[in-house]
Amino acid sequence: MPDSLNQNTIVVASRKQISSDLKGETAILSLDKGVYYGLSDVGTSVWKLLQTPVSIAEIHSALSKEYDVEESILKEDIFNLLKRLNAEGLVEFTSNR
Repeated sequence: MPDSLNQNTIVVASRKQISSDLKGETAILSLDKGVYYGLSDVGTSVWKLLQTPVSIAEIHSALSKEYDVEESILKEDIFNLLKRLNAEGLVEFTSNR
């Protein structure tokens, strides 16, 4: 993981997982851990974006158009979700663009 996440950090879903859309929610299986994870509707929106390398700024922009939420809360929630997904080995961070 980069020393510090910022809006230019690139993130992508790990290749060591498989996922499925379940009527607006997402189930993810970690191939390394053999553990299932679930994402609700907002998490699913983020997960869809993570299927190709994307900057955190692009995630923020897409979600701010889709959901009516205060910018600072959205930013914090995105960073927290991405950090948790990374800790579980479900996403990878790469160098900034």
